[in-house]
Amino acid sequence: MLKQDEALRAGQAALLRAAWQEARVHFEAALTRGETPQALEGLGAAAWWLSDAPAVFAARERAYRLYRKSGEDRSAARVATALAMDCCTFRGRAAIARGWVRRAERLLGDEICRELGWLLIVKTHVALMIDHDPATTRDFATRAGSLGETLGDIDLEMLALAYRGLALVSLGQVDAGMRCLDEAVIAAAAGEMGDIDATCTACCLMIYACEKARDLERAAEWCAQLKERSQQSSYRLMFALCRAHYAGVLIRRGVWAEAEIELIEVIDELERTHRAQAAEALVLLSELRWRQGRLEEAEELLQRAESPPYQMFVGKRCLLRRGALALELGNADAGCDHIQRFLRSVPAEDLLERAAGLELLVQAHVMLRDRHRAEATLQELRDVVSNVSTGPMQAALRFAEGRVSALSDPLAAKVCFEDAVELFARSSSPFESAQARVELGGSLSALGRKPAAIDEILTAVRTFDKIGAARWTRKAQSLARELRSFGGGETRADPLHCLTRREIEVLTLTAQGLTNREIATRLCRSEHTVHRHVANILTKLGLPSRAAAASFAAKHNLL
Repeated sequence: MLKQDEALRAGQAALLRAAWQEARVHFEAALTRGETPQALEGLGAAAWWLSDAPAVFAARERAYRLYRKSGEDRSAARVATALAMDCCTFRGRAAIARGWVRRAERLLGDEICRELGWLLIVKTHVALMIDHDPATTRDFATRAGSLGETLGDIDLEMLALAYRGLALVSLGQVDAGMRCLDEAVIAAAAGEMGDIDATCTACCLMIYACEKARDLERAAEWCAQLKERSQQSSYRLMFALCRAHYAGVLIRRGVWAEAEIELIEVIDELERTHRAQAAEALVLLSELRWRQGRLEEAEELLQRAESPPYQMFVGKRCLLRRGALALELGNADAGCDHIQRFLRSVPAEDLLERAAGLELLVQAHVMLRDRHRAEATLQELRDVVSNVSTGPMQAALRFAEGRVSALSDPLAAKVCFEDAVELFARSSSPFESAQARVELGGSLSALGRKPAAIDEILTAVRTFDKIGAARWTRKAQSLARELRSFGGGETRADPLHCLTRREIEVLTLTAQGLTNREIATRLCRSEHTVHRHVANILTKLGLPSRAAAASFAAKHNLL
């Protein structure tokens, strides 16, 4: 049988090997030979990795008291810092978490030490996830990173860099923020970081940033690698939040079946252990249900997310989702109220959160035919998006501009919606692209181009149907039938009526003999996008080949 100090060393070694159950056995053995704060602290760490919340609190609270009794203030502060995070992740109790933070601050004073660095990380996390204050998050993360560099603590330095990156992204400094996150996650992936908690958290912050900035291509690159690591990890729950944000990316990309599986599994895992942390997944599943047209289920999920302990993390986002639900049900006044409450709760500098609310508020004002407020909201959205260069954000702006233009200028609206369709499609956002096509159909109809309008709407129908947006499929089909019933006698004087502006450009260049690659270079588009345009042109014009398209273009004076 091991002596107490031998059992302690064996427990610490097991923790380093990620052998959580073995570590627990050793620490419990050490405690049978006498209660020490070191054994209790080790037991709390092992129980944390095993998701045994009652054991975590019992062991750590007792360790804290024993460290204080023996005058070991730095160690007591270290345990207090851990308890602060535990109160957030296990129980969702922000006030108690802040109390532990204050105790740790007082115990550490001005001492420059590793414990102070990790206390700053906890304060950074609270500022970001509970207070939703990216500016304060950035400041705490900067201090923690500097301290990590001074102390030579790569885990502290890189985790702080990741938090700083997410804060910068939230503040609209997307390029600078992503550079920080890329560096931090490379350090994690390359094995430079030794603390698995810090490693996983840095990776999850990257996916969260991609979701917020709608940088779907970057997210796709990291998601596959992190999902594989999740499946190989000895502590899969560390990746649960990561998987929730990964599901958010899948929702944007129209991969809804996989997103649903991820979210349901994450909610099940977290509610059994870290219940409060299931909040993000509940809101994302509500959004997925809204997109699927399962509005009652979306409402039920929001009700759950608005109750303790989840509300602390996602109360503001629930307001946004309620606004979207109200608009879909045709209640623009209620939608406007929810969205405005959301925007009042978001700091002016949190640009990406504001962008999501402003998009919906434009829609609400347009539904209310309030052009003055719609234009004012649109201008604020322009100011926000001017700081964010991702394709989906640019697409969202063009979509909002189209909605406002449609109140008075269907031709200007048509151009905006055409741009939005293309930008959303290029960003692999099929649901949003289909929505923009429906609006484009409305503008074409207002211009008297009913057949072209029907073509766009039926293209949207196929996309909605493919990704599982049943409610939107039915609405678009109904709109197409309505246009047919009123537009059956229309003549198609314009032979190019069914082509978008971009398709006419591609047709002209095709007729000039350019290859898809050459056209892509000329238009600054991908070769895949040009291939899709050519296929659409041939289908819409009923032509069998590129040669036939060239003849058609020559016949209609496009050369």
